Amino acid sequence: MQPQQSDPPVGSTLAVIRARVTSLAPSERRVAEVCLGRPREVAWWSAADLAEQASTSSATVVRACQNLGFTGFQHLRMLLLRDLGAAGSGESGAADPTETPMGLMRTVFDEVARDLGTALSPLDEEALEAAVTALAAAERVLIVGNGGASAPCASALAFRLVLNGRPAEAPVDAVVQQLSASHLSESDVCLVISDSGMNSYTLAPADAARNAGATVIGVTGHARSDLATRSDIALVVGGAGPWSAHGVSSTVVVLSFLIGLQVAVCNVRDGSAAAAERSLKQVVGLLNPDE
Repeated sequence: MQPQQSDPPVGSTLAVIRARVTSLAPSERRVAEVCLGRPREVAWWSAADLAEQASTSSATVVRACQNLGFTGFQHLRMLLLRDLGAAGSGESGAADPTETPMGLMRTVFDEVARDLGTALSPLDEEALEAAVTALAAAERVLIVGNGGASAPCASALAFRLVLNGRPAEAPVDAVVQQLSASHLSESDVCLVISDSGMNSYTLAPADAARNAGATVIGVTGHARSDLATRSDIALVVGGAGPWSAHGVSSTVVVLSFLIGLQVAVCNVRDGSAAAAERSLKQVVGLLNPDE
């Protein structure tokens, strides 16, 4: 595997690892998981130390680092040291359950702020531009998302696109999603959202859309997930997974990214915030004629 062309931005090394960990072999994945769980220690370890903690060999440690996009273990160590130095005390851990509500609130917001700051590191700029172009030009846009995080994000994106004059639909029923996807055409786009990229209910409409000839755009947190490999355009957005720490960053990261995507599509189609506001006021007026 060719080494990456440039180092990830300061503070984003762990986001890069998270985005690629699912593509690794089991022994290599153990190496990545140790790095994610104990970055402050890994930054000062040798390859042999990391190999011992991951129950594997030093050669596997080096191979895992290369498959994650680094030139080797020393390259990874240098980036971890850089990030920890920039953060001062390194990544914050889980909050003590005895903390006050305000203390817990600050911890959650710090977690989200940290993950938002590094979330775009795995994103390919050319893929983003291609996605914006495809969404702006499509005759029909179908948005698919299932589960407690992806489904609300799909609905929010559809609402914002419609509000800005870009017709879109986001059916909530998985069967309707697959049926709708099967009736798309080459001039349509199916945007599929899944942080893990492994949700079978979400992958089925993606396959149906691709078989129908539509352009499939996948939004996922893992660069080599099933969704990414089945998509014509893969948009990989990093950040903590839904089960890490307080489990809030993943949803916030994806929703923030989708809002940015909607704004970019709106700009291409000559939309505006003012036009969206007028549309919303008109709808509210129709719903509340006495006001």
